[in-house]
Amino acid sequence: MFQAETIERGETYQQGSWSLPIRAIALLTALLLTVAHAGDNVAAAQGVIRAQEQAFSRDDAAAAYSYAAPAIHELFPQADIFMSMVQRSYAPVYRHRSFEFGKARVEGGWIAQRVHIVDESGEAWEALYTLEQEPDGTFKITGCELLKAGQAV
Repeated sequence: MFQAETIERGETYQQGSWSLPIRAIALLTALLLTVAHAGDNVAAAQGVIRAQEQAFSRDDAAAAYSYAAPAIHELFPQADIFMSMVQRSYAPVYRHRSFEFGKARVEGGWIAQRVHIVDESGEAWEALYTLEQEPDGTFKITGCELLKAGQAV
């Protein structure tokens, strides 16, 4: 089916035998671009989480609320209601000694981001933030599950 040809240096190859390495390089390039895009999305999601965390530290309810997804806005129709809920139910997220990103998982337009938190009294917590990509390309926070470190999920 393929004919052997001689190259200038006298080497022979099967015509078409280069297509497999070229396909592999193209596939690898596409995979690397996908991984890079996922990394960009994780960085964007971490930026949203960090911006909300900083808004909490300034008691800026409007800014903190702006990073919440539409579904959260339906549950908490005003920024002050949202902020009160965070203060009561997510105290380690609201006020803490440290707030460090852990592993992230990307699934389509969704991101799950772990955050390691040490609260004001020195207790360790694990938060799992979920974010979804909005039609405009930005990420919004859809939820946060908070557990004491070491507690079973």
